[in-house]
Amino acid sequence: MSDYIQITTTTENKEQAVVIAEKLVKLRLAACVQISGPVKSIFWWKNKVEKADEWICTAKSKSNLYKKIEKTILEIHPYEVPEIIAVPIVNGSNEYLKWIDEESAKDK
Repeated sequence: MSDYIQITTTTENKEQAVVIAEKLVKLRLAACVQISGPVKSIFWWKNKVEKADEWICTAKSKSNLYKKIEKTILEIHPYEVPEIIAVPIVNGSNEYLKWIDEESAKDK
């Protein structure tokens, strides 16, 4: 398993995305969170197809912090079932990965 991960969640507006991003960074659960959007999402919800404009939060962190990141997002996310997914960072520049190490919390 990779030591580094990229975590994604979506929100219904930019303000919610900023709240999540700032919380993750201030708690040092993520070295960086990028916000992009709006994007158009089309998905099944409660037996019908829905469409929504959403904002994407993409966090860079360490694998050992995933559970704390998930818990933090769930505590403040307004969605009933928010997207919270993590994918491994399989390669990256040594300098960037070192920066993630330095700016993310140590096994707290």
